[in-house]
Amino acid sequence: MQTRPRARSCYAGVLLTILLSTTTTSAQTTSRYNEPYPVAASKKGLQVERVDDALALGVRHAAINVNLTGLMDPTGDPQNPSWESGGRRFYFQRGYLESLDRQIKPLSDRGVLVHLILLAYESRQPMIDQIMMHPRFDSSCPNHLSAFNTVTDDGRAWFVALCEFLAERWSRPDQAFGRAVGYIVGNEVNSHWWWSNMGRVSLDDFLVDYERTVRLAHSAIRSQSSWARLYVSLEHHWNIRYPAGDKEQSFAGREFLEKFAARCRAQGDFDWHLAFHPYPENLFEPRFWLDKSALDTADTPRITFKNLPQLTAFMQQEPMHFAGQPRHIILSEQGFHTPAGNDGELIQAAAYCYAYRLVENEPAIDAFILHRHVDNAHEGGLLLGLRSNQARGDEALPKKRSYACFQAADTPDWRAAFEFALPVIGLDDWP
Repeated sequence: MQTRPRARSCYAGVLLTILLSTTTTSAQTTSRYNEPYPVAASKKGLQVERVDDALALGVRHAAINVNLTGLMDPTGDPQNPSWESGGRRFYFQRGYLESLDRQIKPLSDRGVLVHLILLAYESRQPMIDQIMMHPRFDSSCPNHLSAFNTVTDDGRAWFVALCEFLAERWSRPDQAFGRAVGYIVGNEVNSHWWWSNMGRVSLDDFLVDYERTVRLAHSAIRSQSSWARLYVSLEHHWNIRYPAGDKEQSFAGREFLEKFAARCRAQGDFDWHLAFHPYPENLFEPRFWLDKSALDTADTPRITFKNLPQLTAFMQQEPMHFAGQPRHIILSEQGFHTPAGNDGELIQAAAYCYAYRLVENEPAIDAFILHRHVDNAHEGGLLLGLRSNQARGDEALPKKRSYACFQAADTPDWRAAFEFALPVIGLDDWP
């Protein structure tokens, strides 16, 4: 989603100072707040848009976007909340911060595990964009999402301060503002041109930048919270890159992870985890069981719900471990389009049912966070929601068939709710 420039020589000394002054493993880090990681009631999750509705659906995990450029107040308005970091005071936009509180607190108060997706959208405010957006960000990229600026002194200081401040706010024992347990650093970074843009860049140079950023986020967040998990975000292209991009715009996910893990070990390993997006091979075709490029082999071009065991098997390998244990996996964004026609909602709902059962059978996967809650008119024609955005009678956002399936997914009623899907998929019973 964002883009960043390369400046190895100018930040190498700063990075060494950071590594000498902070610890890199959770076992060594001294956190302000120390508690065990909370246990979720199930794997059922949603990228929440309507909090009350999400609670009625019985969500156990939630993912919420946090736009760091929208949080910054570089003017230092004394009416805004502030935080001291590195001997300097930073100010944050009260209105946006409190809007996040209003999403997070009702969810976490009900036991939902909240995961925050850290992003940097182009704000078109030069004072902010110069600080937070990567110096190599290319404004011609499609989604106006930049990699984080951890290259310049000012950008790095702001990024660290933001991570510390958010972790302290949503890790307090009194949970006055709610609680967040996971932080996803960027979005689908192996296709960085679209989702974490730092201009045209090689895989190796992108990894230098991203590893530094994830490490800084880890140290900052763990200085406050002993239980918070940090995730890297990848989309479903595994042994191929996203075909719309060239070798400086997108990278194969497997090679990305292998090189990222190796670089982390070389610099001093720390406990990052994986947020993966196993969308169907064709986002407009929800019947992932028909995917032709999702193979049950290590050289599979893509990993979708059809061949999820390839992902978990890869992450079980010793080179991917931290401190002798496999890293955690969440599926933090994926969904199923509603095709046109009378059977569209039936097919979408069947796809969700099958995917949920497959994830239930993968103990290495902690969460399945569905995208989306409500159809979005600005998503390239995709209709991924549990609710439609087209009014029906008195219903402004009518429920689709998938809504009831989602609601039942982790309840004793799941089998009765899912039964219709078996002939749609071509199964006699659930795996």
